[in-house]
Amino acid sequence: MFRGNIPATVDGKGRLKIPTAFKSELDEKYGQEFFVTSLDGKSVRIYPLSVWVKLEAKLAPLPSMNKAKKDFLDRTNYWGQMSTADSQGRILIPARLRQSAGMQGEVDVVGHLEEYLEVWNTERRRKPMTEPFPDEEMDALGGLGI
Repeated sequence: MFRGNIPATVDGKGRLKIPTAFKSELDEKYGQEFFVTSLDGKSVRIYPLSVWVKLEAKLAPLPSMNKAKKDFLDRTNYWGQMSTADSQGRILIPARLRQSAGMQGEVDVVGHLEEYLEVWNTERRRKPMTEPFPDEEMDALGGLGI
């Protein structure tokens, strides 16, 4: 289970060193292969390959011209590339995505349960986190008993 926000660094070659707390879970459950992508170029999503393959399997039965499927795959393929963690637990962020998302120096690696890690430029992420939590989202969570 990926939980919390752990500061990390993207080095000059565009490699993210996965924080130890997440790396141990990745090593134990998922291995060293990843699909690194984004939906909007503002942040990076790191999917363990086995999780990404399950996501693709959910999309596969939909018609190829299904708008949601097409838009999702257009975006994730535009930004995405396969990546293999090196022996030091570093993952290369694709150059196009690295530039768009401001992936250099200090970043935040945020866990999203058992699905993926999300990486944000620290300054870019901080601003929306200080805004009030929207009432409609609070209501939706309340409906779930949260």
